[in-house]
Amino acid sequence: MSQFKFRLQTLLRLRERDRDERRAELAQAYQAEAILQERRRQIEDELARLHDLSREAAAPGAVNVDRLLDARRFELVLRSQQQVAEQQHETLAVEIDRRRQAVVEANREVRVLETLRDKQRERHRQEEGRQEIKRLDEVATQRRGGEEGP
Repeated sequence: MSQFKFRLQTLLRLRERDRDERRAELAQAYQAEAILQERRRQIEDELARLHDLSREAAAPGAVNVDRLLDARRFELVLRSQQQVAEQQHETLAVEIDRRRQAVVEANREVRVLETLRDKQRERHRQEEGRQEIKRLDEVATQRRGGEEGP
């Protein structure tokens, strides 16, 4: 029996490598999203803490105006950082979707070649089976021919 050899094996390996690269790129985007999400949470925590400090500074009694002004300036900085982080999140969401689609397409390309390989392998197996049956029939015919001799 002859060994099955898929003629497009090199192309399949290239497509699998491309798929693996797309998956790695998507994983990097998810990692960036996690880092950005953590930064957004830190900003929210800072804003909450700043709000508490401002409320304490504005409590009845002596008011430290400089402290309130510093808190207000810091709040503006945090709000600006929050806005930048939100824009980055939106950009990253688009990039994640693009990379997810690239992974889906790469998976599809690999599956097409794998399906083709499997079909060709099955045809090869069937042809090998037919050839084996043909050889067995020839052997049986030759033996019958030898038994009917003189």
